[in-house]
Amino acid sequence: MFKNKTENGQNNICGKQIYAIRKAAAPKMSQRMLAEKLQLIGIDVDKNAVQRIESGQRFITDIELRAIATVLNVDIMTLYGE
Repeated sequence: MFKNKTENGQNNICGKQIYAIRKAAAPKMSQRMLAEKLQLIGIDVDKNAVQRIESGQRFITDIELRAIATVLNVDIMTLYGE
């Protein structure tokens, strides 16, 4: 049987790191602001999608992950906690 979830049942491993980086940004970035910046570069997410990503309830595509790294101005590997 395939396992598409982390050991603790989450649908992604990057959500907590995305949350931490977003909160540490200066000035602080809201979930809505992150969603708006992603929309400006062509990624169709809203505030609720960002909330579900950060809480691990939503899968995240590689395309979205690359865009989030770009918007947060970090290396994509940083989102994996590395």
